[in-house]
Amino acid sequence: MPPPSTVILGTGAYAPERILTNADLSKVIDTSDEWIRTRSGIRERRIAGDHETTASMAVEAGSRALADAGVAASEIDLLIVATITPDMPMPAASCLVQHRLGLPNAIGCFDLNAACSGFLYALDAACGMLSSGRYRKALVIGAEKLSTIVDWQDRTTCLLFGDGAGAVVVGVSDEPGVGLLGTKLGVLGKDADLLTIPAGGSAIPTSAESVANREHYLRMKGKEVFKIAVRAMEEAARDILEQHRLSAHQIGLVIPHQANLRIIEAIAQYLELPIERFFVNVDRYGNTSAASIPLALDEARRAGRVHKGDLTLLVAFGAGLTYGSALIRW
Repeated sequence: MPPPSTVILGTGAYAPERILTNADLSKVIDTSDEWIRTRSGIRERRIAGDHETTASMAVEAGSRALADAGVAASEIDLLIVATITPDMPMPAASCLVQHRLGLPNAIGCFDLNAACSGFLYALDAACGMLSSGRYRKALVIGAEKLSTIVDWQDRTTCLLFGDGAGAVVVGVSDEPGVGLLGTKLGVLGKDADLLTIPAGGSAIPTSAESVANREHYLRMKGKEVFKIAVRAMEEAARDILEQHRLSAHQIGLVIPHQANLRIIEAIAQYLELPIERFFVNVDRYGNTSAASIPLALDEARRAGRVHKGDLTLLVAFGAGLTYGSALIRW
């Protein structure tokens, strides 16, 4: 018999209350609202409070996803948290989330680091593990507190990123042809140096010198990353459509990683789809890395943008350089 379908049972999201606008940023760095909007499409982003962490935001999003799915915490037997900003290097953020959500002790639980593609990697991992039959329900969360790793003196990066979390509950269904139909994951490791946090790992351990050199903050070669991001996301979208013998016009909604409006517009042009077919909230949240797609997915569902039988395409690109796509039939 074919393996059961893996389906999204519910979604949830959390964004911090504090809003940091472009006008706010222009008071502390050399920039302007027009300059930021023209190059990125971002108007504002959310910034977590001192009392908030990646794990605490993940708990909020996860709790809302469980409620939306009508699934009790006791029913979850797999937890994956996609993040590049765990509360601490060890233990994993997922361990903190497991405890705070009251999930069972006897579950699979781990963090996954694929940067902005992290949620797609985590979703694929969860669906593969559920398809094995050893797990029945999974909670997959993308959560980031990027405000702690951006250099607020670097105007080329600090204006792009925000904080937040998004989550989905994934289960199995005997109904064929629904749920996660397929994924396409990839990586361009030869270009990994284009987007990094240089220090804090085994290559450059934390030292007074690494702190003084500001090597614990995110560094990005923006122009190069932009070009590769467009190409990689286009390839991921094309491959998943070809894999399922679909045309772009059969896709009801595209939910791309919310990194930059110009990248989203380039993908829309490539797929020959109107921008209205894309769900865009980068203007309000900026780039929230692994939280980007699940946060947008939750908003899209609550805005009535997805319906039973619809096809939704997810596509992302991130540090590593990782990229990926996923195709869902609701």
